[in-house]
Amino acid sequence: MKRALLATIFFLILLAIWSVIVQLKIWSPILLPSPQSVGEYLLGAARDGTLLQATSVTVRRLLVGYLIGIAIGLPLGLLTSASKFVEDTIGVLALGLQTLPSVCWIPLALLWFGQTESAMLFVVIMGTVWSVVIATDTGVRNIPPIYARAARTMGSRGLHKWTKVILPASLPYLVSGMKQGWAFAWRSLMAAEIYVTILTGFGLGHLLHYGRELHAMDQVIGVMFVIVLIGLLTDKIVFAPIERFLHRRWGTGLR
Repeated sequence: MKRALLATIFFLILLAIWSVIVQLKIWSPILLPSPQSVGEYLLGAARDGTLLQATSVTVRRLLVGYLIGIAIGLPLGLLTSASKFVEDTIGVLALGLQTLPSVCWIPLALLWFGQTESAMLFVVIMGTVWSVVIATDTGVRNIPPIYARAARTMGSRGLHKWTKVILPASLPYLVSGMKQGWAFAWRSLMAAEIYVTILTGFGLGHLLHYGRELHAMDQVIGVMFVIVLIGLLTDKIVFAPIERFLHRRWGTGLR
């Protein structure tokens, strides 16, 4: 309760500073709208269904691309940690491609898939899979070697060792990697929605793009607030409880 109160006070102070800056008229209201203007846009977009529809379209795209990225990245990460050859090939490739900004995949996506949902999905997957590969590889390599030796002593071999010993012991690292992959997926999708225009559904990135084109900064800032809010809720509702459980289970003393 105390932490929630402190966080609320902090954000109220930021809101007050924002209002003061607007009142000082340092920038034009077109460039920096007031909190009231942003709130009015959010209320209007919520009432006419624009915000809900755009959010649902974006979250659907995000979930599909993210889950595919997890499905590809997790086995690749396990394979990278188990094979020196794969580590020197796919592992090095993953390290290199993780540093590549997601927006760099957009020209390839447009050339290969055109202005389609597949282009957006490709960008999201590329933004997710490499961070998951690296996190999985790192998690397995950080497992104390005594775990594997004890498993072999008790007769655990092959797939049984990986599914019953290695993978469960690396779960705290895997969840951190999945959380990082979620963040990269968000950034990738926003870049894709801004640059890829399709008629099958307008997402939050499209609202950002058209807000910029129309110089509607209240729309741009309002959509940014929605994106941040979804990210915070996802962390608090999904990832944070899992991380707390795993750290308690493994006794790593997460606060």
